[in-house]
Amino acid sequence: MIEITFPGGARVDARLDGHTIQTDQPGEGGGEGSAPTPFQHFLASIGTCAGIYLLAFCRRRGISTEGMRIIERAHTDLSTGMVGRIDLELVLPPDFPQPYREAAMQAVRLCAVKKHLESPPAFEIHLGAGQTTLA
Repeated sequence: MIEITFPGGARVDARLDGHTIQTDQPGEGGGEGSAPTPFQHFLASIGTCAGIYLLAFCRRRGISTEGMRIIERAHTDLSTGMVGRIDLELVLPPDFPQPYREAAMQAVRLCAVKKHLESPPAFEIHLGAGQTTLA
């Protein structure tokens, strides 16, 4: 369960597993810009998920991640105003083992967030029957 709270201003936080994910809106959106927006968190979850898969791939093979990066670019569809394509660019250091380059890209493709976007869940929104809070 994830509990969403409203700590003030334009901030909206998510509490889960003892962690708080803070969000805010930029000044022009009525916020203070004190944290990433919810949509920025969403986009970051794609790249960081891909990064977790790449990290696990490298660790299993004893490959250093020094100098390695994933650059994520979201491309907006001007006709809808929504993200129409997301590119993940895997930047590997020159000494990354050549035989593992394609396999590293395949590891990034396994990202669970990406897979959920490819087969999105159904959403249901309803009023709660009672008061429930996370301890």
